[in-house]
Amino acid sequence: MYAQLVETGVKSVRTVDQLTGPELAFQQRIDEGVRIEAKDWMPEAYRKTLVRQISQHAHSEIVGMLPEGNWITRAPSLKRKAILLAKVQDEAGHGLYLYSAAETLGVSRDDLVDDLHSGKAKYSSIFNYPTLSWADIGMIGWLVDGSAIINQIPLCRCSYGPYARAMVRVCKEESFHQRQGYDLLIQMCLHGTQAQKEMCQEAFNRWWWPALMMFGPSDADSPNSAQSMQWRIKLFSNDELRQKMVDQTVPQADYLGLKVPDPDLKWNEERGHYDFGEIDWSEFYAVIKGHGPCNRERLQARVKAHEEGAWVRDAFMAYADKHARNKAAA
Repeated sequence: MYAQLVETGVKSVRTVDQLTGPELAFQQRIDEGVRIEAKDWMPEAYRKTLVRQISQHAHSEIVGMLPEGNWITRAPSLKRKAILLAKVQDEAGHGLYLYSAAETLGVSRDDLVDDLHSGKAKYSSIFNYPTLSWADIGMIGWLVDGSAIINQIPLCRCSYGPYARAMVRVCKEESFHQRQGYDLLIQMCLHGTQAQKEMCQEAFNRWWWPALMMFGPSDADSPNSAQSMQWRIKLFSNDELRQKMVDQTVPQADYLGLKVPDPDLKWNEERGHYDFGEIDWSEFYAVIKGHGPCNRERLQARVKAHEEGAWVRDAFMAYADKHARNKAAA
């Protein structure tokens, strides 16, 4: 998921029997499948949880432009360059939708961006890994966007209306992103040279485990999941979503002729799912804390772009002020 370790601020989950007054009525609406809208009453912890999750999701979309943007000028053909440009542009749009959804909760977009640039706010761990070859672009589309779709489609049914509605368009576009990534890998793995196939396997080896980490820590180590699921901000557990990703991806890897870099991977007939090896969560937490391969580089790039774009924002504000004055004087 593009939002990880989202704090709810709630120490323990209370059952419906323990709720009273407005909180009870609020939970009953959620249990009945009624969407919560921006002007509806909501617990402060629910609002803050949504702000953290939606803003982290928005930050991830914006920062997520950087690994792929790195390859726009080096795409191997005009077709691939056009596809990659469209994809990166889509990610920018996703960030804007999500910042708008967060603003319905009474927060300022400027404050959210400042929190990102200061390091106070987080974004998905997956975007702190480098794109070392053209095959990495395929892996991001196939594995990263594929994992995002698995997590984000349920968000179209989450309890907060503005977030759920924003996710409908996001998911449609992410489906295109996943398909173009897999198509790129089909061309390289099935119709490319031996060197291209080896490039894809090397990229797969690097991206497989970070992609599994995208869903966040195991449910046993995710203290906020239960409350988010009670509020229907989150509909499935981290482990359920991760298992779905593995089950979906392994046959696709087989078709490409790629070997999953997990010696413990095997089909479990009794469970009807693939068993897979232990994830190195120490790497995940190191990246989350700012010690990944590209954390510093990603943040510096975002701050630099924001500062260099200040004149554009100032020009828009001056234009808006001028027209407001002219309208008032008319």
